[in-house]
Amino acid sequence: MDLLPDLWRQEYWLPPGVTWRDLEQLPDSVRPHPKDLLISLPLALGFVAVRCVFERFLAPPIARCLGVKNRLQVTTAPSTQLESYYSHRSKQPTQSELVSLMVLCGKTQRQIESWFRVRRNQDRPSQTKKFAESAWRFFFYLSAFIAGLASLINRPWFWDHRECWRHYPIQPLERAHFWYYMLELGFYGSLLLRISVDVKRKDFKEQVIHHLATIFLLCFSYCANYIRVGTLVMLLHDSSDILLESAKMFNYGTGWRKTCDSLFVVFAVVFLVTRLVIFPSRIIRTTLLLSMEVFEPFAGYYFFNLLLMVLQALHIFWAVLILRMVYKFLKGKLEKDERSDEESEADLIEEDKAKDEKMDQGGDYWEKSKETLNSKLSALTNSCVLNNLTHHRSSVANRIHKAQ
Repeated sequence: MDLLPDLWRQEYWLPPGVTWRDLEQLPDSVRPHPKDLLISLPLALGFVAVRCVFERFLAPPIARCLGVKNRLQVTTAPSTQLESYYSHRSKQPTQSELVSLMVLCGKTQRQIESWFRVRRNQDRPSQTKKFAESAWRFFFYLSAFIAGLASLINRPWFWDHRECWRHYPIQPLERAHFWYYMLELGFYGSLLLRISVDVKRKDFKEQVIHHLATIFLLCFSYCANYIRVGTLVMLLHDSSDILLESAKMFNYGTGWRKTCDSLFVVFAVVFLVTRLVIFPSRIIRTTLLLSMEVFEPFAGYYFFNLLLMVLQALHIFWAVLILRMVYKFLKGKLEKDERSDEESEADLIEEDKAKDEKMDQGGDYWEKSKETLNSKLSALTNSCVLNNLTHHRSSVANRIHKAQ
């Protein structure tokens, strides 16, 4: 606090009438210190190291037990020009660039587009890599949820959320909740450190926003002694993440379709209930309304609730994706995660068929137009011939009449 006094001004972090000296009434062993957050940095590095060991030695045997196999990928036809363009310029050329490549390579536009799609798929992560990532997250979320539930199940604020603000800010920090905070903060820090090498999906930006919002929430709630609310938020999120990662693990395996479908259904129900019902009606209501029974609004109040609203917006975004997956699942058309950006071979075949149909439709239209045009020309020609014959006959008749 001495390094950045303006940042730690109490009106930013604490409600009106509450000062840092009020927190100092608690013994040092049970009082949250902002410098404690520095512990999360070595923990984040430790999680990265442990994850590397897990993915190297533990995940492969589990993957073999579940029958995880890397899919055979279609290789691209050798092309020096296209490979150079793909590596140095762009992986998704525009329409004008496609025209230039057509002239350069002597190929059709569809051949070049198919080449780039297949080439992009060659750079996609393998099934074993995806499985290892999901397995690592599954074991962490499972361990964190069990530990968090054990430390909260007998606490009064777990059942009555008004207890989150009773005697605030004189609320001692329990050792179990301290480590619950530090481990969760270190884990999300490790996700940010590994984000450049992890599997990238269509919701990559949303994932980054989620991780940053979670880290800011944990840091602020710890410094302002919002520990009770913070533990509830973490426990609520871990509950559905366990089911998500387990469903993905079985999805990557072979012969586990029914298990994967069952876990997906349970996950969808738990996610929609916890993130769209319980989170806004219980957690946000606690921080937005019940806290006002104890203190008045202040800067930290708005900041904390704004971050919760950001999380809720992300929940709605992911809920839309899940509902789309549920719709496809009920229709029997669900084959992959909606967030996946992989262009499968089936997608390529369907797209090529669609293009063929369009070309066939265009060809039929041209043939019909050609026939119509020919018929009109034919009618016009016949009309001209008849007019000429009629005119010639009348001219001959006039000449004979004059000769007589």
